[in-house]
Amino acid sequence: AAVEAVRLVGMPEGRIPLAQAATYLASAPKSNASYVAINRAEAALREKGALPVPLHLRNAPTALLESLGYGKGYRYPHDYPGHHVPQQYLPDDLAGARFYEPSAEGDEREIGARLEGWRKASAGATPAAAENPGKTKKKGA
Repeated sequence: AAVEAVRLVGMPEGRIPLAQAATYLASAPKSNASYVAINRAEAALREKGALPVPLHLRNAPTALLESLGYGKGYRYPHDYPGHHVPQQYLPDDLAGARFYEPSAEGDEREIGARLEGWRKASAGATPAAAENPGKTKKKGA
């Protein structure tokens, strides 16, 4: 937004939103959790190579792909309470891997609590409890 403001008003007035952006960023809480996570993900890629996307996550725009199991068993998270459903999103070779581990500081404390709640819900889920309660994602949506 600061860059856009500079484009709109030009200099020298543009120095004001730039200064505001700089002071905001300088005083914002800092974390390297995302940096660590992307490094872990890149290391997994180097170690395992490009892995196939799980079939249930693949789009099935044709009858052939649908017959091959693409999209079968996918559960649309927005159809569930809290917009979460136990479901594997990583390739089988990375199932259970954790790349992002939020710190206990600032907003990351809340993110960590939410992730832990989802992990606990997923661990206690049974296939019957994970069935779609109603709506399903429409093809092409």
